[in-house]
Amino acid sequence: MAEITGDRDLLLNGMQEKEEKKILGFNKNIFTMGVVSFLNDVSSEMVFSYIPIFLTTVLGASVTFVGLIEGLADATASILKIFAGRLSDKIRKRKALIVFGYSLSALAKPILAVAMAPWHVLVVRFVDRVGKGTREAPRDALISSSVSNGDVGRAFGFNRGADRLGATVGLVVAFLILPLINNNYRVLFLLSFVASAVAVLVLATFVKEIPPGAKRDGEVDIKFEFKHLGVPFIVFLIASTIFALGTVSEALIILRASGIGVPLHLLPIIYLVFNLTYSILSVPAGSLSDKIGHRNTYMIGMLIFSVAYVLFAKVTSSFAIWFVFAFYGIYAAFTDGVGRAIVADLVQEDRLRATAYGIYNALTGLALLPGSLIFGYIWDKFGPEMAFYYGALLGVLSFIIFAFLRYDDSHVAKRLTK
Repeated sequence: MAEITGDRDLLLNGMQEKEEKKILGFNKNIFTMGVVSFLNDVSSEMVFSYIPIFLTTVLGASVTFVGLIEGLADATASILKIFAGRLSDKIRKRKALIVFGYSLSALAKPILAVAMAPWHVLVVRFVDRVGKGTREAPRDALISSSVSNGDVGRAFGFNRGADRLGATVGLVVAFLILPLINNNYRVLFLLSFVASAVAVLVLATFVKEIPPGAKRDGEVDIKFEFKHLGVPFIVFLIASTIFALGTVSEALIILRASGIGVPLHLLPIIYLVFNLTYSILSVPAGSLSDKIGHRNTYMIGMLIFSVAYVLFAKVTSSFAIWFVFAFYGIYAAFTDGVGRAIVADLVQEDRLRATAYGIYNALTGLALLPGSLIFGYIWDKFGPEMAFYYGALLGVLSFIIFAFLRYDDSHVAKRLTK
């Protein structure tokens, strides 16, 4: 694999020398990107958790139209991740695309407050997902380039933990605010703009660009072909996509909790248990991955996932399922950020890094739709137990495929000998 270019390393080393004082153990770029993810998700969860209710009760949309909006929104974001990642590599810029993406999502929220017809919401959701699709691959590439390989797992753990914590806080804030504004969703949407606007301001002001290596005289752009990403990356992509096919929307997990007797008013709280476990353990799991290997940690997460799904299938106690939700949060902490760290391990060529993140994020995101459809069909036809066994089986299958993945983990060995 090609070495990371010297120009980028010089810039990164210079930045680190100037930033001797770290914030919570992270350099300014990593900490600031975590703050941005936190604020943006506070804003997003204040809005998008209530869009289905707003559409059906205020605008009179059908449930089918709600499903259409969400399906188109997710598909748009997933597909755009590939193009945005490739564009970022070609123009050798990360920050501009990230700022543009977050800005689009921020501007969509106040527009939602004046929506008068269901199709207005469709347009707003489309704009928001264009923003997400534009920013995600360049953001992950920037995070991976802002630290050494030996710290990338911890960096992604912090970012994903902050993201999930923001989603949790957003849900709680919306829950507390709605009664004070007489359940006026339009006012809630306007208020949500504050957090997303601050996120864009923080991003534009404090995050520093870490571009791919400068183009040398006579050097041509790398024409994209999968072979340039390497066989190990392709093996990881296959395993992680199959893994994503076995995972389902948290809505179906919550439905399982409801089916075994968890009261309706406690369902948001049991989901909070999953979110908090995920948020709290993301950084420790990322740090562990930097010590024992990103591959090893991700495989542990796969096994935890399969065990959790077996427990979801077998649990019959409304008390015990609370512990299953917490256990399920451990799987997310061990795989979400760590998976992104593995991409950085496998694609060390800076000029292909964002492209790789775009493909990885797109395929694993797109796999959730057919995965959920298959899961739902098995649930309806054979019962929830068989559906969760199906998910656990795919987790084991992806683990077996992943076992064939081998790559240089020398940066881990260096940390272990310190």
